[in-house]
Amino acid sequence: MFKPALLLGILFIFLSGCQSASENSSNINFNVSFSDNISSQAQDGRLLLMLSTNDDAEPRFQINSGLNTQLIFGMNVDGMAPNSEQSFDAKNFGFPYSSLSEVPPGEYWVQALLHVYETFNLSTGHTVKLPMDNGEGQKWNRSPGNIYSKPFKVTIPENGDLEIAVVMDQVIPPIEEPEDTEWIKHIKIRSEKLSEFWGRDMHLGAHVLLPKGFQDHPEAKYPLMIFHGHFPDDFGGFRTVPPDPNLEPDYSDRFKVKGYNIIQQQEAYDFYKRWNEPDFPRFLIIEIQHPTPYYDDSYAVNSASQGPYGDAITHELIPHIEKEFRGLGEGWARFLYGGSTGGWEALAVQVKYPEEYNGCFAACPDPIDFSAYVLTNIYEDENAYYYKSEHKTLEVPAHRDYLGQIQSTVKDENYLELVLGDKSRSGQQWDIWEATYSPQGKEGYPERIWDKMTGIINPEVANYWKENYDLRHILERDWDKLGEKLKGKINIYCGDMDNYYLNNAVYKMEEFLENTSDPYYGGEVLYGDRAEHCWNGDPEEPNHISRLRYNSMYVPKIMKRIAESAPPGADLNSWIYP
Repeated sequence: MFKPALLLGILFIFLSGCQSASENSSNINFNVSFSDNISSQAQDGRLLLMLSTNDDAEPRFQINSGLNTQLIFGMNVDGMAPNSEQSFDAKNFGFPYSSLSEVPPGEYWVQALLHVYETFNLSTGHTVKLPMDNGEGQKWNRSPGNIYSKPFKVTIPENGDLEIAVVMDQVIPPIEEPEDTEWIKHIKIRSEKLSEFWGRDMHLGAHVLLPKGFQDHPEAKYPLMIFHGHFPDDFGGFRTVPPDPNLEPDYSDRFKVKGYNIIQQQEAYDFYKRWNEPDFPRFLIIEIQHPTPYYDDSYAVNSASQGPYGDAITHELIPHIEKEFRGLGEGWARFLYGGSTGGWEALAVQVKYPEEYNGCFAACPDPIDFSAYVLTNIYEDENAYYYKSEHKTLEVPAHRDYLGQIQSTVKDENYLELVLGDKSRSGQQWDIWEATYSPQGKEGYPERIWDKMTGIINPEVANYWKENYDLRHILERDWDKLGEKLKGKINIYCGDMDNYYLNNAVYKMEEFLENTSDPYYGGEVLYGDRAEHCWNGDPEEPNHISRLRYNSMYVPKIMKRIAESAPPGADLNSWIYP
């Protein structure tokens, strides 16, 4: 357990943060309801109250863990009836202020939103309440069917009581499905495996980019490139016309580039032109839709709380796509790539299904060694929020820029998640890692890797993570069985100033891989000097350009891999045409 003295210090900091509100002696209450013209049914979900000091956007679009966040408070509701009120007061947990009583006096824009939960009767025997994705990719502030109020202004006084009624009378509308085009097709299948686990119909989808000449070459069968990543609303980065000449240039705060929207359109059009060049190999490329009730995607592996997504994607969705669009349908002709979440997925799927795929290109992957779980060693550290010290309290950072400037901490990000949803239901990054890697708890929700309030790590859960999802540990433990199957298939790329410190786990993975023998792993691990998150192996172009070229930059490496590894009699000709 964590040292008692330091734990008391942490609790003192938290409680003193709550008590600082005594400077504002107002008794603040927000009474939230929804009108019966919105829904006549009682609702379950997470009720959120937001306050903002500016009207640049609705408060629901101004919540984050960084320095520019506005205020949010949350509570669970079960069977909330129309026209009934739920009261937010000083007892409700919030971020970045832990209590309404801490909110400074002044003018605020107020908004409430109900993130609606559905009930799932799992095959494990548990009943859980979770937010179903409704085509938006698990975004609580944009999810169709969620109920919300229009923002209005209030003044919080320095002294005195404040009682405010907030009526939610708006519903987020449905999202239109993308339409098929000559080049891009959209499919959705009911997954037998996932439907059985979740106790209701569950679907997998994909956006499929067809090669040039698909209709003119019915004899051709194609290799498959799988671009893993966050929920795609359509196939991205492919545009058949030049950039819109009337497009107003925007500014990318992330990359400090003016007119990045125009650059994106130009890169998408350039890819279309490359896709049609006579010497470009003819592939199928897919982007998968596999959102879960916990996140915008499943991490593409089987897990205790999310079900058999790995098997469903590999054994149901991929064969269906290959049958529908004339894929070669063999492991030597399937390749995985992606960045960040997609980078972890590419590597994890290759490791978990070593013979079903013939190579992965994992860029800036989420932690692939949990002894470098961002900046926490879940096996040796006692607390994820604070560095170990007898006399000093220092929070563990979670996000930096390329100069090392800190924008948020692990505690801040987890506290925001706790406001958005308890029981790993926030739909955010730390919670989806739990939903993917953790054993299922007695209530049917994922076991916590650490206490969400104190940061104290659970070593039993950490050990479960290690044996099932720590990719470096799994490779080291099972190299005698996996080595020959994975030889030449593992390629990893990461910036050495990754914003989320993901390079630390890559260093550890590289150390293991470079010391493999019998066989040597035979891939590559490369780093971008001062490169931030999403660096994917291009040593010449800046990150804001190379990240737009995933679908073409690995093609030469894939062609080389096919030439070296295709089995005797493999079809190496039908898909090669001008």
